[in-house]
Amino acid sequence: LVSAVIGYLLGSISSAVLLSRFLYKADVRTQGSGNAGATNAARVYGMGMGLATLVCDGLKTAASMYLGLLLGGEVGFALAGAACVVGHCWPVFFRFRGGKGVSVGAIMSLLIDWRVFLCLFVAFFAVFAIKRTVSLCSVTVAVLLPLLAIGFQLLLGDIGWPRCVLA
Repeated sequence: LVSAVIGYLLGSISSAVLLSRFLYKADVRTQGSGNAGATNAARVYGMGMGLATLVCDGLKTAASMYLGLLLGGEVGFALAGAACVVGHCWPVFFRFRGGKGVSVGAIMSLLIDWRVFLCLFVAFFAVFAIKRTVSLCSVTVAVLLPLLAIGFQLLLGDIGWPRCVLA
């Protein structure tokens, strides 16, 4: 429970909103798609802002999952990651208006297992090459994430990163 609360609170720190307010004296949610995520930040303020948002979102995800691992082992790790995505999408600090969770989900998949991340990365860009729609790519990888994680666990009997890198 503590891992989930910490994950949610860290996820509720909206990098796009904070960076846009600090750097541009504006709220990124009032422009572009209206979302507080890396894609909209890049759309509105340029690729540098999008990358800065992605890095900050990655750091909050890694921090929440690492703390979850320390507090609750692999269950805490997973709960903190899932709660971080929820916090990113519905942040308590920003009137429950956040991003779509794509960057946080991507970092979460990398921290779960690099092989899962690699498969999702390939799937994202394969769908993008065909359809040119980021939202469809995002939905595709969101569906694939749990399937691949479970599949690697069942087929190979292990999950890579939590035990190897973070523990």
